[in-house]
Amino acid sequence: MNRREFIGVTAATAVSMSAKSYAHVIGANNRVGLGIIGVGRRGRIVGAGFLQDGRTQLVAIADTYEATRKRVLAQLAPELPEPASFNAHEDLLAHKDVDAVLIATPDHLHVTVAKAALGAGKHVYLEKPTLHRWHERQTLVDAAQQSKHVLQCGTQQRSGATYLRAKQEYIDSGKLGQIVLVRAVWHDFAWQRRKIVDAPKPAGLDWERFLGPAPHVPYQTARYDSWRYFHDYGNGLLADILTHWVDVAQWFLNDAAPQSAFATGGIYKLHDGRDNPDTVSAVVRYKDWNLNFESSVLSLRNERPSVLFEGTEGLLEVARDGYVYTPLQGTPVRVDTKENLERSHTRNFLDAITNGAVPNAPLDAGLAASVPVLLALKSYWSQGVPQSKLDERD
Repeated sequence: MNRREFIGVTAATAVSMSAKSYAHVIGANNRVGLGIIGVGRRGRIVGAGFLQDGRTQLVAIADTYEATRKRVLAQLAPELPEPASFNAHEDLLAHKDVDAVLIATPDHLHVTVAKAALGAGKHVYLEKPTLHRWHERQTLVDAAQQSKHVLQCGTQQRSGATYLRAKQEYIDSGKLGQIVLVRAVWHDFAWQRRKIVDAPKPAGLDWERFLGPAPHVPYQTARYDSWRYFHDYGNGLLADILTHWVDVAQWFLNDAAPQSAFATGGIYKLHDGRDNPDTVSAVVRYKDWNLNFESSVLSLRNERPSVLFEGTEGLLEVARDGYVYTPLQGTPVRVDTKENLERSHTRNFLDAITNGAVPNAPLDAGLAASVPVLLALKSYWSQGVPQSKLDERD
């Protein structure tokens, strides 16, 4: 995997489709039949965004753990028709009334399930990160090119009205001057620092199906219940958080061609068997600017997770609750929002299915957001240059 391969991804893999080719005849009741594959935390949050739209009918769910499926079914509003429930995603994809799927599985299953869904003729909303490993890219690109269906990647900021407004008013207009530094910070993830007590594999959990293409190892509670701790199933903070913030930066600055990346960090406190770092820093270099990223699952003071654009004429801090523009001279401008980004992004996906709108986060955007993440991961796992090498000659 080299720099040329990474930088060439957008041009080489962009799926060529007209907006009209996305339109798809939906069910007789003029509603999009939705299947959710993976009904854990993200599946429920994004699924709720779908269910707030009257065009959606939840037709089926699939999850490798029977208890999770039953819990979700019990929590649905009683007036909703009960969806079908499956262990295997293949069974959900065979359901004739499923028009579109939300894929919210662990990251290592994203491409496997997305390929199957596109092959089954379903529209796909694919949670981020788009890729877990770089070698998967061609599999997904080929599946998308062979399909005539919508593929929306789950970088939901791209559907945020306030994000678009900030981009147009302060970046596109040139008010910030030349932007040479972007700072991205997000800390404090309580669910990623839980102490997981090991226990026998529960009945009704299909462990082999959960592992999928990952190495097949004996069951451990933490590997299932907190899979983000482990590199086999997720890429930690670089995939969970950097994916979102670097996507915003690349989108705002119209530059998705990182030239290099360096990342370092480690497990500084949570020595609980995880192998992904609890704290990480990364620098991604572009032609005319750097992105500096910091993130920790620890309870560091972090009042406003944000992306800060530093220009020669001012600053623009963009967050999920709004933005602040601070000129070199003059009064700062603050705009607040309570927009539900999952709701906005799922609405755009449904618009693409029902009336041919262009997806805000198509496959090429999802792949482009994966490039700096995977470059940073490669740097992190190479461990850099140790102090013991300092006296050695090149």
